[in-house]
Amino acid sequence: MASDGAPTAPAAPAATGGAKLERSLGYWDLVLYGLAYIAPFAPFSTLGFVWSESNGLIVLAYVLGAVCMYFTAQSYATMTETLPTAGSVYGFARRSLGAFPGFIAGWMILLDYLLIPAFVYVLIAVALESLLPGIDRGVWIVSMVAATTAVNWFGITVTSRANFIAVALQIIVIVGFLILGLIALYGGKGDGGLTLKPLFDAAHFNAGKIFSATSICIMSFLGFDAVSTLAEEVEGGDRRVVGRAIIAVLVLSAVFFVAVTWVLGDLLPGIAIKDQAAAVYELAAWATGAWTAAVLAWTYAIIVGLSNALPMQVGVARVVFAMGRDRQLPRVLSRVHPRYHTPYVGMLVTAALSLAVALFMKNRLDDLASIVNFGALSGFLFLHVSVLSFFGLKGVKAQWIRHRLVPICGIIVVLAVFSGMSALAVKVGSAWLVAGLVYGLVLKAKHREELNVSLS
Repeated sequence: MASDGAPTAPAAPAATGGAKLERSLGYWDLVLYGLAYIAPFAPFSTLGFVWSESNGLIVLAYVLGAVCMYFTAQSYATMTETLPTAGSVYGFARRSLGAFPGFIAGWMILLDYLLIPAFVYVLIAVALESLLPGIDRGVWIVSMVAATTAVNWFGITVTSRANFIAVALQIIVIVGFLILGLIALYGGKGDGGLTLKPLFDAAHFNAGKIFSATSICIMSFLGFDAVSTLAEEVEGGDRRVVGRAIIAVLVLSAVFFVAVTWVLGDLLPGIAIKDQAAAVYELAAWATGAWTAAVLAWTYAIIVGLSNALPMQVGVARVVFAMGRDRQLPRVLSRVHPRYHTPYVGMLVTAALSLAVALFMKNRLDDLASIVNFGALSGFLFLHVSVLSFFGLKGVKAQWIRHRLVPICGIIVVLAVFSGMSALAVKVGSAWLVAGLVYGLVLKAKHREELNVSLS
């Protein structure tokens, strides 16, 4: 045990190739990174779907979503305190479950980290196309990829500053919109004021529909986990900082999402939504004016797109950095820029892959969205199993609630969400898994899966 009461991890071997990232991030840098990854605007993109699926109990759905995600956030906090690594789930599973399961965990989380940026690039391209018709989506996609890569190229400190600006601007726009929404609400629109109806209404409560809506809400919270990929860049090397930042990101997001959906949930009964995907714009135009809808659209297209894509690109680059350093992927991916201290090769390669996927799927946003969760949920499953294994089989003293009950509840939640995934997501995810198993067996035959993961 460490002097502060935290469990002490077994000593880690040196990093393969000695590649290290610069320690320059503090607690609030991590929190802002997580908030930028999730995006304060997140509830707007699924507002119509959650409202319809929950029978109007949109706040209840978000509260349950936050509770469900708590178990995963707590497991991330536990493992980052014990095994801080840029590889996130990959590093956790590798040390807890073994070399081969660790590789598969990294392979599966890559599906999530590669697809999320591509999804955002297409989403923003669609928004910009609607605002400026006549320009092909591919042009916007290429422009967004180039812009985010340029910002991330100059280091995580520059990215952190961009995160702060983007999050601040989003919050300013949302708070302004909510003030106008409250004026409209108390002016007689919707329910005529803030009520408890978006939280609970016995006449509209249906347990099955609430859980279905909750599974949609979970998408809004995805991103807090990516904070763990910056574990090797925390100044001072305090292992508890990352875990605390992960929990803080989830709590702050939950509070903000509940506040936003409470106001909108009381406004929505006054309008018949025509297009669920554009519900927030229809609601804004009806309640506060067409100019408000235009401001939201431009904010979503530019500020949200940039702030989302920046940390997403950072996260995937650091996962391939860790896997390249351990020779689970080509070693060249672990190269760090001598001046900016960024994994620049991994960044360029993953940006190119995300660009290719985005261009290929630019007219199939619905299909891309349907498979974006498979990798994340697979990673969460490996995470919870890693906690159970590390604190149950590795001789590390365990706490019953934190190291037993939390991961078990997390596994149950993940499996429940898996059961409701689309057939397309299952097919694509399963194909990715099979490809990973084949590649992993090749590594095993070459004894490359036996290398130790670095904890720096």
